[in-house]
Amino acid sequence: MPRELRPTHDVVTCDVCGRTILKGERAEPYLVPGGQRRLVCDLCIGRAQHEGWIRESAHGDMPTAHPRREPRRGLLGRLRGRREDNGHPEPEWAPPPALAYDDEHQPAAEAAPEPPPDRKRTRAWRPKDPRHVRAVPTNAQVKVERALEVFNGSEHPRTILGIARSLGDPWVYAAPLETKPSEVEIVVAWELSWYRYRVDLGDADDPVTMLEKGEDLDQIDEQLRAWNAAMTADGRLAVGVGSAE
Repeated sequence: MPRELRPTHDVVTCDVCGRTILKGERAEPYLVPGGQRRLVCDLCIGRAQHEGWIRESAHGDMPTAHPRREPRRGLLGRLRGRREDNGHPEPEWAPPPALAYDDEHQPAAEAAPEPPPDRKRTRAWRPKDPRHVRAVPTNAQVKVERALEVFNGSEHPRTILGIARSLGDPWVYAAPLETKPSEVEIVVAWELSWYRYRVDLGDADDPVTMLEKGEDLDQIDEQLRAWNAAMTADGRLAVGVGSAE
C-alpha cells in the first residue's frame, strides 16, 4: 500500500507571547534595536510597537533607534540661535585692542570699544516681598479724617453697628500718636463696653488693628475719653463732637 504524502509545517512561534502560530495565521516580521529580526503575531503587534520594534516592511522609512538628543545650550547660545533664526546673525565681538601711544608715549584719546549691549546684562535689584506703603498726611486733623476713612473701609464698623443697636450710639475718640506719626488711635465706647483700635496710615495692606476691649470705662485712660468724633446712622465714624460722658 503506497505511503500517503502529507505536507510538512514548520512550527513558528511569536517572539512576544511565545504562542505557536496556527496554520493560516499571519506572523509579521519586526526589527528590534540592534537589527535583529523577530516574528510577531497579530495579537502582539501593539506590544511590539510599544517596545520600539519596527515593522520590517517600514524599515526604510523609520529609524531603528531613537535620535540622539542634542545637548542643551546655555542662555547665551539660545539667544544667538534665536537671532540667527530671525535673520539677524549674532555679530562677532573681539576684545578691545591695546592702547595706541603717540610720539610722547602717552595713551591716545580714542577709547576702546565697548562690548555689544547683549553682553552687558544687569539684573535690577528688587526687594523681596515689598511692603505697600501709602503717603501719610502731616496735618493732625487730616490724619484723623484719613484714619476714619480707612477704618470705615474695614470690617470693624459692622461690629460697632451691631452693638449700637443694643446699647445706643457710642462715644468716639480719634487722635494721632505723638511717638508714631503714621498711626492714629481710635476708641469706641459705651457705658458697658469699649474697643480700642490703631490705624497705620503708612500700611496699605492691613492698616486697622484692634488692640484691646473691655467692659468698664474706667479702664480707659482719661486722655482717651476726650470724645471728638461720632457714629453716623449707617455705622460709619466721622469727625464731630460726641456726647459727653
